[in-house]
Amino acid sequence: MFSHVMVGTNDLERSKRFYDALLAVLGAGEPIRNSNTTGQDRLFYRHDGGMFCVSEPINGEPATVANGATVGFKCSSAEQVLQFHATAIAHGATSIEEPPGLRAGRPVPLHLAYVRDPDGNKLCAMFRPKP
Repeated sequence: MFSHVMVGTNDLERSKRFYDALLAVLGAGEPIRNSNTTGQDRLFYRHDGGMFCVSEPINGEPATVANGATVGFKCSSAEQVLQFHATAIAHGATSIEEPPGLRAGRPVPLHLAYVRDPDGNKLCAMFRPKP
């Protein structure tokens, strides 16, 4: 359904350090770095048919977070959810909502972890066990 997801940043080098470490947990490699025609720099991380992008805002205004928005990352195990969370925290994220782990009181049990990246973007790591 989606070709890519892009979040804004006010410090591309800080974001690169953060997302290089975080997305390596999921198996993503180094991003492709690109400058658009008006001079904003962007990072394109490709993995498993998807693309996650980090960009300086094209309009020249400061990057802000989207109220109510969450970018979700699919994990392959409950352990990977915990590793995602620990790596995010170790690289400048803030843990938010409930502690990472199993949410059993849902129609489908999920392993979840929520953080805010250094720019305040809300990220979720999720693993859904097979019934």
